[in-house]
Amino acid sequence: MAERPTTATPPVHRLPAGLVVPAVVGVLLMVVPLLGLVVRTPWSGLIDLLITPGTAEALGLSLITATSATAVSVVLGVPLALLLARPGLPGAGLLRAVVTVPLVLPPVVGGVALFAALGRTGLLGGPVHELTGWALPFTSAAVVVAQVFVAMPFLVLGVEGALRALDPRHAEVAALLGSSPWRTFWTVTLPLIRPGLVSGAVLTWARALGEFGATITFAGNFPGTTRTLPLQVYTSLQTDAATAIGLSMIMLATSVIVLVAARGRWGRA
Repeated sequence: MAERPTTATPPVHRLPAGLVVPAVVGVLLMVVPLLGLVVRTPWSGLIDLLITPGTAEALGLSLITATSATAVSVVLGVPLALLLARPGLPGAGLLRAVVTVPLVLPPVVGGVALFAALGRTGLLGGPVHELTGWALPFTSAAVVVAQVFVAMPFLVLGVEGALRALDPRHAEVAALLGSSPWRTFWTVTLPLIRPGLVSGAVLTWARALGEFGATITFAGNFPGTTRTLPLQVYTSLQTDAATAIGLSMIMLATSVIVLVAARGRWGRA
């Protein structure tokens, strides 16, 4: 009787002992501050804090502006990612660097840059203000623009990575069958990159929700108009640390819920 072939178990490569300690320290550096926030949160009054007029107003504005910024980022970022993913695109490296700059630029500097371009005396904002009398800074629209500026790169880079992973033969077959470029995009390319698009959109939304520096610099900190939840945390911290901690916990919970719901596979990795 022939013996059944055995499946070889791949060897387990142990992490070098010298790397365990820094890895643990890195985890603690991320976990301990969040644990401190959880421990210090005034849980008994969290619901009352959530429904106070100032907090509810700031939370509502944050949700609206972050969602709007994500929608704008999808509309503008997906075509930009398609452009970056084209093989042989002249200047692609420079264009990618420009798209990536907001990720490493201090947010306050981003706000100053937005002022220089879109303020009342800015490169584009100046002529618009002279012709119409309208100015973008210190409005709710300015909050959305600031959030798009700092968050859209997450979507662009995520979608570009998904596009580069595609097999180009799918689009080539569609073209041979007579499909137009627009129809190929909607029926072939878009469904195939949907996971990358969803992941990028979620990260964009989370980043927009937590945006602070560019917002306070370009849009200000006006209740009901530009004071988002991060700005409400900053304002509360100056007078009431317990309220600031509670608001921070609300932001943390909102971000974690969204990320886990959109990327539940993290728990199965």
